[in-house]
Amino acid sequence: MNDFLLVFAWWVIVGGLGLVFLPLTFHFFGSFWDKGYSLSKIIALLVISYFVWLLGSLKILPFTSQTIWLIVALATGFNFWLFRRQTKTVKKLVHTHQRIFIFEEALFLVALLFWAWIRGFQPNIQGLEKFMDYGFVNSILRARWFPPADMWLAGKSINYYYFGHLATAVLTKLSGLDSAITYNLMMALLFAFTMTASFTFGSNLFAVLKKNDKKTKKIVFAGLATALLVSLGGNLHPLYWWLTNHNFSAYWYPDATRFIVEKFGAADNTIHEFPLYSFVVADLHGHLLNLPFVLLFLSLVLSFFFTRSPRVTRLTRLTWSTRYLGISLLLAVFFMTNTWDFPIYFLIFGLATLYLNFTRYRRPTQALGSSALTGLICLGLALLFSLPYHLHFENITQGVALTDFHSPVWMLPVLWGWPLMLTLTFIGFSFWKKNQWQNTDNVVLIMVGVSWLLILIPEFIYVKDIYIHSHQRANTMFKLTYQAFVMFGLTAPYIILRVISNLKNKLIKALLITACLLLIAFIAIYPRFAIRSYYGLKNYQGLYGLTYLQTSYPDDYQAILWLRENISGQPVIVEAVGESYTDFARVSANTGLPTILGWRVHEWLWRGSFDEAGKRTDIVQQIYEAADPQQTKQLLRQYQAKYIFIGALERQQYVNLNEEKFRQLGEVVFASGETKIYQLVN
Repeated sequence: MNDFLLVFAWWVIVGGLGLVFLPLTFHFFGSFWDKGYSLSKIIALLVISYFVWLLGSLKILPFTSQTIWLIVALATGFNFWLFRRQTKTVKKLVHTHQRIFIFEEALFLVALLFWAWIRGFQPNIQGLEKFMDYGFVNSILRARWFPPADMWLAGKSINYYYFGHLATAVLTKLSGLDSAITYNLMMALLFAFTMTASFTFGSNLFAVLKKNDKKTKKIVFAGLATALLVSLGGNLHPLYWWLTNHNFSAYWYPDATRFIVEKFGAADNTIHEFPLYSFVVADLHGHLLNLPFVLLFLSLVLSFFFTRSPRVTRLTRLTWSTRYLGISLLLAVFFMTNTWDFPIYFLIFGLATLYLNFTRYRRPTQALGSSALTGLICLGLALLFSLPYHLHFENITQGVALTDFHSPVWMLPVLWGWPLMLTLTFIGFSFWKKNQWQNTDNVVLIMVGVSWLLILIPEFIYVKDIYIHSHQRANTMFKLTYQAFVMFGLTAPYIILRVISNLKNKLIKALLITACLLLIAFIAIYPRFAIRSYYGLKNYQGLYGLTYLQTSYPDDYQAILWLRENISGQPVIVEAVGESYTDFARVSANTGLPTILGWRVHEWLWRGSFDEAGKRTDIVQQIYEAADPQQTKQLLRQYQAKYIFIGALERQQYVNLNEEKFRQLGEVVFASGETKIYQLVN
């Protein structure tokens, strides 16, 4: 199947699920200008993946294609029931909104095709932490029950947030495609989700100000500007580079995400990434996998502000109750997909609830009490919805501490100068036009305020992990400021259009427009450097992600294919132990078969201690190099190992490799060149 047909099949599956969930989407977002059409696909993936996970975690139904299709069928029945209850309304929406529905579907398809095409120039699932993410997906694909096995620590389950990888596995099973292809299709899907969900948020945020249908073009423009800023925007690092170097001949795109360490010294290794960088480097990490769910969550919060009257009716109470369930489910998923997002967006929800209650109740105590009760109920439901995950997850954080480093003040405008200008402009507008303050202005104010809080926190405190000596505040800054960037991107077009449309002074308006266009030009130039640097865009290779393995380790590649095609379940296979970000642990990562120890520093990170990783490092070396077959057999039984892999990296890592003893302990079930797989005989 050629790549276009692969992308088309992927679109049909995801789009079909979105169509199924349209009645539920209209229920949640009936007050939206576009009725939340583009969010239906995200809702579908959320609901189906959650119930697959829940049934598998409770050991009710195993993780199989049949289970997934059963859930899809039940979801179809439920949405059909909703459709029957509002048939006239839905038919009317399809008739009156078909143009915007078609536009959003076209935007989704174009974004999906575009990023799939980009990935085709460098599809290899190799480098950075792709082995980790791909290994999670492959382990989940082999699992019957959850939590899935840790492919890099045999006998243990994954002690990491893996729900986003499970959603990838769900779509992989639904499509029937090779995971080496769906990895790249998932990257394209996340890009398309981000583009369209940002469009929905930005257009609806602006639409409330322009209720006249004649303003549709402005609403679409606001949505597209939002989509482009969130999905393809960068920071002002290119402007800084141009001012200091007067050209872009040596510009290196990762510097925009490592700026402080670049200038401040190696001791303060900070990370301040944003979505485009994540899309470019293509690590299928939790913060990226959770981005569509974050955008859905923020859209749900926005929907609370679209109530026409502060008076609570029976209908609004019912609508809000189901939205609260949606909020709680999303918070639960945040726990399991990217835990850092939970406190951030729980705070957003709490502040939004507090504001709305102050507008409804006359007495502050009543507003505070109602907000606290709502927050506790949603928190309780979120914990309940994610309870099976918490029962198996061991928190390895070591608390918080005061940071030893602070970013030089002059560097912060390079990273945050654009949102700073917008924030100051918006604050000035709020004082100048108090009588024209809108409900949606409060949404923007909450998001902007929390975003600045997220930027300031790593300047004073950080969450302690194993990198406290060399990368003290790196992870804290990374996870917090990533969300700040997203929220700034979502609100920036609204702020610009809101202020400009109310300016009467032509000179001030011209100056503001000029300043915005100048800064946006440097923000918009970043994709050119990032995409061209990483992908080259000269040699299209296709969407298959294991081409590098076939080229660099041809015999190992054939062995891995044999394991993928012939071994069911998750028996333990022994392979060489190696360091993170290398090609070691390629067998377990590419097959989902657990090994005794894979990337040992990552296991140190996930377990909070190096004791187990250190012990297993020596044991694996003994298995390959020990002279005594009986000693080796005992070690293999200790970890219930079934297969021994001897390939290029094993021969490189263990110079005293004793292969003769494996002939006594088992038999060769696969051989290609110098690569062999031994199956142990009981």
